[in-house]
Amino acid sequence: MIRRYIFLFTVMLLATGIIQAQSFTASVSNTTVGEYDQFQVSFTFQAQDINGVGNFRAPGFNNFMVLSGPNQSTSMQIINGAASGSRTFSYYLQPKGMGKFTISSASIDDNGKTYKTEPITITVVKGTPKQAPQAAQQGGSTISEKEIGDNLFIKATADRQTVYMGEQITVTYKLYTRLGIASQMAVNKLPSYEGFWAEEINVPNTITFSTEVINGKQYRVGLLKKVALFPSQLGELSVTPLVLDVPVQIQQKRKSSGNIFDDFFNDPFFNNAQTVNYNAKSNTLKVRVLPLPSQNVPKSFNGSVGDYTMNSEISTTNTKTNEPISLKIDLSGKGNIQLLNMPEINFPPAFDKFEPKTSEQINRDGTITGKKTFEYLIVPRTVGKQEIPPIEFSCFNPSKKSYVTLKTPAYDISVAQGTNIKGDNVAGYSKEEIKVLGQDIRYIKTNTNDLFKGSALVINSVGFWTATGLPLLLLAGLIVWKKRDDKLSSNLQLLRYQRAEKVARLRFKTAKTLMEANDQAAFYTEISAALFGYLEDKLHILKSEISLEKAVEELEKRNIDASKIDTLKDCIEKCEFARFAPKGDAVAAMNDMYNELTNVIIEIEKSITSRKVA
Repeated sequence: MIRRYIFLFTVMLLATGIIQAQSFTASVSNTTVGEYDQFQVSFTFQAQDINGVGNFRAPGFNNFMVLSGPNQSTSMQIINGAASGSRTFSYYLQPKGMGKFTISSASIDDNGKTYKTEPITITVVKGTPKQAPQAAQQGGSTISEKEIGDNLFIKATADRQTVYMGEQITVTYKLYTRLGIASQMAVNKLPSYEGFWAEEINVPNTITFSTEVINGKQYRVGLLKKVALFPSQLGELSVTPLVLDVPVQIQQKRKSSGNIFDDFFNDPFFNNAQTVNYNAKSNTLKVRVLPLPSQNVPKSFNGSVGDYTMNSEISTTNTKTNEPISLKIDLSGKGNIQLLNMPEINFPPAFDKFEPKTSEQINRDGTITGKKTFEYLIVPRTVGKQEIPPIEFSCFNPSKKSYVTLKTPAYDISVAQGTNIKGDNVAGYSKEEIKVLGQDIRYIKTNTNDLFKGSALVINSVGFWTATGLPLLLLAGLIVWKKRDDKLSSNLQLLRYQRAEKVARLRFKTAKTLMEANDQAAFYTEISAALFGYLEDKLHILKSEISLEKAVEELEKRNIDASKIDTLKDCIEKCEFARFAPKGDAVAAMNDMYNELTNVIIEIEKSITSRKVA
């Protein structure tokens, strides 16, 4: 009997020692699940003292839908006077598809030390679809998705339903809720603007809620997103829904058994709540697009729609030959500033003109307004009076429902003779040997004392063959370059493909400048535009059709590694999410996002290039 007591005491001491050691482990209810099954994953920290535990960081559940979590529970126990405890964070998940997926490590801090769990591999096999799941259930109390949808939804509204082609429509997305939101929301699917040119309108990074009453119910309302759309196609166009993953807090009640203690613990003071992830989906918008009038169309009309003014400015009207003149034209007003085309200018034949330098300033705080500047550099070559005729610009004004033509004044240019000879030595002749006759004829030198007869045949010299072969090589190179340039010019998709990485690099450079200036909104807008612009060009996707799903589909067609696609999706979601909940350490967050997206583009570029070569 004494030996048995000694054995039990020893076992208890060993158990106490084990419990007192800190450990952080991950476990799942099943490592093999059906594609429609739900399963639980738990992360448990055990230690003698768990009061210093905090800063739990969950892994990314990229291949799973989070149905519930994190649900937190704590337990304490005392064995032979030694106290120990554990804290568990659990999630209920459902797979998004079949395959073998890895749930990466979770981490937690305890008294300044960080602990991590081991990754877990989940095998998802073919399953049987189930009926619509209940959103939350606890102690016999059930809340359906319909009940959540009646109390939380996203509403998309347009400021007009019928517009002319090219006229601005402003679409606003608002979140209406009567429920508590547990933590940060995540973008599940962005709207598709097929048939539109889209411009994001600036909104606050932090959602501020106001109140509205709908059908007798009071909702808290927060602005999520605003976008300016300019239709580029006729007929009825659709704007697809915005889908957000919203973690909702559901207040649960225990099933009443008539026991006074049950009623006591149902009191809201005890906060008997459960977190449920709900997919909130906005409505689909329909827009009717009318054609522009076909009568009284000005000759100078090139498709611009809006309300504009035009101003011009010339650097000088008195100049000399070969001295450049700057002519600036400003188009400003309300409309799609980026798509404004250059007015047609008929310069006199006596002027050489160069491609204009274009710049734009756009205000995206509501109705899109701004200014676009075209700066022409012209060089007069002939002496005399020259005239630049009035410059015409025509646009369709939707508010007036008519075409408007704007004109600049004509400019009379007086050109005097410029200086052609500079210095005391021209082409090896001294000033005394040069005799100018009129303006452009010089004295021809007739002295041949410096000429001599060569002793060797020219054909045997290296210089002869160099002079003969070099032009042929240059001609061959020019032909190759010309064919390549013609191929690129005739194939816009190939041109965009070749220049995709270069354009993305330039936009990332701009994003880095915005990051250094700590301009979060502009940084995330620019870096998102750089990434989507790269995907448009590299994957041959039209701007009006670009979406995360479309890009993923094209990458999968090219057999890009699934891990790289998952990383891309995760980066895009983080970037879009930054608008809704900017992090406190803004510079560090932007720097991490910059480095992560840079690596994503580099990896995708390597994969696409290597497969093309293969």
